[in-house]
Amino acid sequence: MFENFESTYLEGPAGKLRVLRGGSGAPLLLLHGHPQTHVMWHLVAPLLAQHFTVILMDLRGYGDSVRAASDASHVAYSKRAMALDALAVMKHFGFDHFQILAHDRGARVAHRLASDHPAAVERLMLLDIAPTLAMYAGTTEAFATAYWHWFFLIQPQPLPEALLDFDPVRYIHSVMGKRHAGLAAFAPAALAEYERCVQIPGTSHAICEDYRASATIDLEHDRADVAAGHKLQQPIKVLWGEHGAVGKCFDVPALWQERAADVSGHSLPCGHYIAEEAPALLMQQALNFFRK
Repeated sequence: MFENFESTYLEGPAGKLRVLRGGSGAPLLLLHGHPQTHVMWHLVAPLLAQHFTVILMDLRGYGDSVRAASDASHVAYSKRAMALDALAVMKHFGFDHFQILAHDRGARVAHRLASDHPAAVERLMLLDIAPTLAMYAGTTEAFATAYWHWFFLIQPQPLPEALLDFDPVRYIHSVMGKRHAGLAAFAPAALAEYERCVQIPGTSHAICEDYRASATIDLEHDRADVAAGHKLQQPIKVLWGEHGAVGKCFDVPALWQERAADVSGHSLPCGHYIAEEAPALLMQQALNFFRK
């Protein structure tokens, strides 16, 4: 799926990170969502590489990247820590300034990266999320039902981990397959990769820690930004699936306008997994936004 990309492992702040690089031109970092890996970009990354130097990575806890040790503070899976992984990857390749295209959990990492390191991030395209703090604060019955895993994964260990470890493939089939397009949205090779990676020892704990961090320390960081009146200054474009829960349950552009100074965006005729459900539409939006 990434024939013209170079694949390597880099040493990040907490251990090895799986990284791919392809193309040439201005640097563009792609960050994946849950419960996927960099493979979710297989339909768009090769096309983007015709215009940009495209860097893909597996977030810590996912794919073939490190399952970082964690503790009761969940700091190791805070989006601040995960953002430092991404920053280290880009600096390894000599990129002090770059743009970001990110989905789901990766978009939350991108948000924190742009907030903590504004000089590094030129602009962001965020797929199918609203700000974490706003989503928790505005949770309704409809959202909690659709995004049940948010509230299951944050429960104290070891119960969530034990249930995930019992049948991890069934878990991702449930999370991914019960959304708008079902499992048919995923190429067999991509789905097989998601299935392989979710079975790597330590993955269930890492996934839970990612979500526990989002419900605790990440909210602390977000509240601190709000209290300080801090807004992102980079141009941000947000896209969401019109058939997904995020757009149905939240006013996505309004919530981002509370957290950023320059926001545009709209829905696309698809569900949550935009890069795999509507790659041609995403490519059009990405080229229009990132080719400044």
